[in-house]
Amino acid sequence: MSIRQRFLPTIALTSMLVLPLSAQAEDTADTNTVMATVNGTEITLGHMIALRASLPAQYGQLPAELLFNGILDQLVQQTLLMQDHTGELSQRNTLILENERRGIVASEVIDRVMNADLSDEEIQATYDRDYAGAEAETEYKAAHILVETEDEAKAIVQELADGADFAELASAKSTGPSGPNGGDLGWFGAGVMVEPFFQAVTALEPGQVSDPVQTQFGWHVIKLNETRVKDTPKLDDVRTEIEETLRQAAFDAHIETLTGKADIDRTDSSGIDPEIVNNLDLLEN
Repeated sequence: MSIRQRFLPTIALTSMLVLPLSAQAEDTADTNTVMATVNGTEITLGHMIALRASLPAQYGQLPAELLFNGILDQLVQQTLLMQDHTGELSQRNTLILENERRGIVASEVIDRVMNADLSDEEIQATYDRDYAGAEAETEYKAAHILVETEDEAKAIVQELADGADFAELASAKSTGPSGPNGGDLGWFGAGVMVEPFFQAVTALEPGQVSDPVQTQFGWHVIKLNETRVKDTPKLDDVRTEIEETLRQAAFDAHIETLTGKADIDRTDSSGIDPEIVNNLDLLEN
């Protein structure tokens, strides 16, 4: 198995003697500026910046001169090692290179498609459809007491009917995480709670307590505290979300177009054990 060279440890960077960019004419430097030549192979400032872009965020905490020199030294060493290689690459690294190139080229297309300019008309039309033209949404503020059995839930309903305090019972008996907070679930709308729970909530009037309701979590006794109609957000408040939706839609449409035009022939994999993708030893053959 091959061992990939890692970025030089921070402590090693202090020994670098390569001149930093600040010692050159910065106003003339660009990505084509050659920073080193190794047996005729040029290392440019662009190579250095590209390597910097791939480093973990914590490297940004290093002094610029230290990072600059370390990156250049790393590229010099990698070039020397590359030049020392003889013969063909291993199957493992050949496949890794193919996949990395595939991913990098694909990411350029993704950027092009998803970063295309969006018109104000597109954004406004999406806002009108998804927000301004949507029905007003009711939100609910409720609390619940969660127990394991229906009999426990029925007993709690009876205690409440006899005048027990809901929050005190929730704190004492609820097995749910909201129990210590009196069973309070805060405000929520459609799609947040599991369906049987939400249906029970919508059937209540503020102040009412439900009969026992079963979900996959157990048995609930629910109290509806308040309802409100959610205000329609302003365009500026949801512009970013709308843009993300439009960009994702553009990407999905592009993939669908490419797929429709392509000749894709998938091999029948029904006779192949899916677990084979975890057998990394096959790459060493």
